[in-house]
Amino acid sequence: MENKSTHIIFCMAFILLLSDCATIDTISANQEIKDGDSLVSEGGMFEMGFFSPGKSKNRYMGIWYKNISYGTIVWVANRETPITDKSGVLKLGRHGNLVILSSGNPMVWSSNLSNVSVSGGSNSNNPVGVVVKLLDSGNLVVWNNQNLIWQSFDYPGDTFLPGMKLGKDFVTGLQRSLTSWKSPDDPATGEFSYIIDTNGYPQTFGWHGEVIASRFGPWNGLGFSGFPLEIENHVYITEFVVNEKEIYHKYELISSVFTRVVLKSDGKGQSLQWIPRIKDWIVYADALVDTCDRFSLCGPYGMCSNNKHPPCTCMHGFEPRNQEEWRASDWVSGCIRKRRLKCGDGDVFTKMTRVKLPDTRRSWYNASMTLRECETICKRNCSCTGYANLDIRNGGSGCLLWFNELLDIRDYDVEQDIYIRIAASELEGHVDSQVPIQFQPSENNTYSGASNFIRSATYLCNDNRYMLDENSGSLHMEPFNDIPYFSLLEVARATCNFSASNKIGEGGFGPVYKGVLEDGREIAVKRLSETSEQGLDEFKNEVICIAKLQHRNLVKLLGYCIHQNELILIYEYMSNNSLDYFLFDETRSLMLDWPQRFNIIQGIARGILYLHQDSRLQIIHRDLKASNILLNSDMNPKISDFGLARNFVGQDTTAKTKKVVGTYGYISSEYAVHGRFSIKSDVFSYGVLVMEIISGNKNKEFSHGDHRDNLLGHAWRLHREGRAVELVSRSLHASCVSSEVLRSIHVALLCVQHLAEDRPTMLSVVLMLASEGALPQPKQPAFFTGESHSEVQSVSVVNEYMITQLYAR
Repeated sequence: MENKSTHIIFCMAFILLLSDCATIDTISANQEIKDGDSLVSEGGMFEMGFFSPGKSKNRYMGIWYKNISYGTIVWVANRETPITDKSGVLKLGRHGNLVILSSGNPMVWSSNLSNVSVSGGSNSNNPVGVVVKLLDSGNLVVWNNQNLIWQSFDYPGDTFLPGMKLGKDFVTGLQRSLTSWKSPDDPATGEFSYIIDTNGYPQTFGWHGEVIASRFGPWNGLGFSGFPLEIENHVYITEFVVNEKEIYHKYELISSVFTRVVLKSDGKGQSLQWIPRIKDWIVYADALVDTCDRFSLCGPYGMCSNNKHPPCTCMHGFEPRNQEEWRASDWVSGCIRKRRLKCGDGDVFTKMTRVKLPDTRRSWYNASMTLRECETICKRNCSCTGYANLDIRNGGSGCLLWFNELLDIRDYDVEQDIYIRIAASELEGHVDSQVPIQFQPSENNTYSGASNFIRSATYLCNDNRYMLDENSGSLHMEPFNDIPYFSLLEVARATCNFSASNKIGEGGFGPVYKGVLEDGREIAVKRLSETSEQGLDEFKNEVICIAKLQHRNLVKLLGYCIHQNELILIYEYMSNNSLDYFLFDETRSLMLDWPQRFNIIQGIARGILYLHQDSRLQIIHRDLKASNILLNSDMNPKISDFGLARNFVGQDTTAKTKKVVGTYGYISSEYAVHGRFSIKSDVFSYGVLVMEIISGNKNKEFSHGDHRDNLLGHAWRLHREGRAVELVSRSLHASCVSSEVLRSIHVALLCVQHLAEDRPTMLSVVLMLASEGALPQPKQPAFFTGESHSEVQSVSVVNEYMITQLYAR
């Protein structure tokens, strides 16, 4: 009887021991998993071990469901390196690495950890404190004293599980994406993949090899644009996160239902749901629903709809690029505009409702802007082809802009709208009518009443041309030679009577209006303000100087208008406003990446070189600053505002004045204190401009918690300490080219040196920016500190006879 009891107790203990071994979920450095053994998650949901897929005899280490759908594989470690026998072993290796070994291959697979801090030391073969654990989520993790150092969820295969992230980690550079198996018998990486593309606003592409097969539109707050939304979802919640550190998409279960997303070896993406009643998976949703889900089926500006036959049509304002191909049901070439864009008021935005938003790889976005602000920015940029709300919840919010051809648009049964730029003449019922002119005074000009406007119109109809008399200030009936004259009637008509809605800015000269001439040309109109510090001299100077200057980096003067108190300059219109409009605005500065800024830096340098050396009139600008650098539709810079410019002849490169004019923060020390200006004064201003372009900060407003230096002093300090790259604006970190940035900072410091004779010429500046040769070391800059009184004392004492005035403009 005693022997029988002992036998029963022994059997029970053995069964319990087997049970414990079968449900182990963790191994440490002194344990291993051999082929035939397994890890089972604590709740029994997942199991991990070696397996052979389908008809294959190869062995792989993988994770599969245990309690449901036994044998459904969700992750494979050694996808590309199968084991041909049952000698495989999983264990912790050197540095805390998770490794798979076999008799025929000493290193089948590794988690590739190289710098993990473990209790046993980085060179320990058996690091203490590191464990491997299989979680009930299906995630295999490596822990070091409760700190996660590796997880299988960071390396997805063909299955997307709840809690897993798909996307990119910008800190580690890790890209998490789905990749299909080669076949049901071979888990090696197949031909199909789902990858979140982080160019522009993030979106998910389905790839077949190197060809885009499908696209999930951008996240709109409720789901992916173009993918059917569920009105009620009690199974899971989805999350899409975009920040500086990472971009990812994941979903979490909120019920007891089990789901998984799988990318099959034939390229089909499916969301599957486990049904306990039938003990099988059912297809909950297909990634590709219909023909219109093929990427860019209808080409640029084409619209796909399954409710039409054929499914492709051109959007309003567009027509097929190739009619023969279109009739043959080959729509890949897409559509083109019926009428060319004129930009500005010559264009309008037409609303398209219930559509899948276009490809966003060439887009820009901001989550805090309103739709009206979004329209304003798009309208100002002639290369902007459309805009939309980023988030469609609660009436819509955020801004999404497109800057290229619009691809992959289809009908979409959700209130998702986009506004497409088309020529105004495309609008139904549009008439190019002439608005009757009613002259209205500028707020800053003085007139004697309405009768003056009638008389003005009468006088201007005579098409007389005027010339200024510098002594009396009166006007003579003499034209500026070779400079087009515009009547006030023409200018008023072009600007809608100087309408406030046409006003695009205000400078030291006066207000600036946008206008459209009768021949369709867009113009910028500068109207002298009565309160302006500038007047007849500056007006004449501007006309004479700029009319004789022709360079791609100088703004072009189209003509002028003079009548009574009215002094007006007409320029080519710059659709992207001035450099400061983008540079010093936290949101708009994101639209200027480093390649664009470097192009601007070089363009300004070439423009100044032309003024100093290559033009018929050798010009010192004297007022170079961010607001006087205009940007055209391609974001190319053009120097403007020559009201304060002075010409010099031959070697006469230095002059002196009792009246110092310019803008605080940009003028050189010898000019501010002694009134001496030269080409080196412009070089100094250029150096300040480059610092501002790189840092995104204004020199005169810069402050730092550790010192009282201005922007120039701060840059000088960082350069000496070998930390010049810290000057770069955070918005440029993703796009900057370090060598170009550091060279630009170095050149800028050479330009702002204290002594004018130490500064390079603009020819040297252009050559230094374009080359890779060694640069001379810069000396201390002028105006080293941000304190105004220190600036003067650090340079010199102001001479008693000299009148120094800084005119804010």
